[in-house]
Amino acid sequence: MRNVKIVVEYDGTNFQGWQRQARGETIQGLLEEILSRLDGRRVVVHGAGRTDAGVHALGQVASFMLHREMPSLELLRALNGNLGPEVRVREVSFVEPSFHARFSAKAKAYRYVFYLGEVVSPFLHRYVYHCHYRLNVERMRAVAPLFVGQHDFSLLCSKSRPGGSTVREIVQLELTEQDELLEVQITANGFLRSMVRRLAGTLQEVGRGRLSAEEVERLLRGDQSVPAGPSLPAKGLTLLRVEY
Repeated sequence: MRNVKIVVEYDGTNFQGWQRQARGETIQGLLEEILSRLDGRRVVVHGAGRTDAGVHALGQVASFMLHREMPSLELLRALNGNLGPEVRVREVSFVEPSFHARFSAKAKAYRYVFYLGEVVSPFLHRYVYHCHYRLNVERMRAVAPLFVGQHDFSLLCSKSRPGGSTVREIVQLELTEQDELLEVQITANGFLRSMVRRLAGTLQEVGRGRLSAEEVERLLRGDQSVPAGPSLPAKGLTLLRVEY
């Protein structure tokens, strides 16, 4: 039996997220179905992050135990040969037994993309949030460093399970503007559910002039009188990479 690590990319538009669900197709469920057929036994796939419905990935990492002896290239071809065009395994490697895609991860990086133009290309619309507001990008960029560091992000996520820590550390947050695209890239030691989408929504409110830097600071201190920004649409979000 060997411990296998794979790197997966997918267009999440038509999936109910990464995590296996009772209803609807998911990336985890799809991989487990294919691997279980290949291995002749039930295979459980562990992902580095549970991307929500509609969220994309360029560098999702997963791990699983495989009994069948297969060279890495053969396994790569077998997986991609059974996957639809919206999901592709980019890399297959055999790793030490202690490796776990989720628990061994040190950091993850996400990208949220705003489209600021008037008309979205049909080749882009599945991967960007079409923002209809005029944004002051320099104001957003000036506020971005406030999020860097260790904070309690309880006001910038969807409701978490009782008892779970809502403290995370953002190590990098950058805004890059090119033509009509505004990209927000965030690297952190971990993310809460909807955290990136709420953070991007909060930056949007700063860009609209509806939130000040002082209010963002209060929000990060847990001041519930300050309204956080909305959770922006999932389609603008992509998991870029997982660091180990």
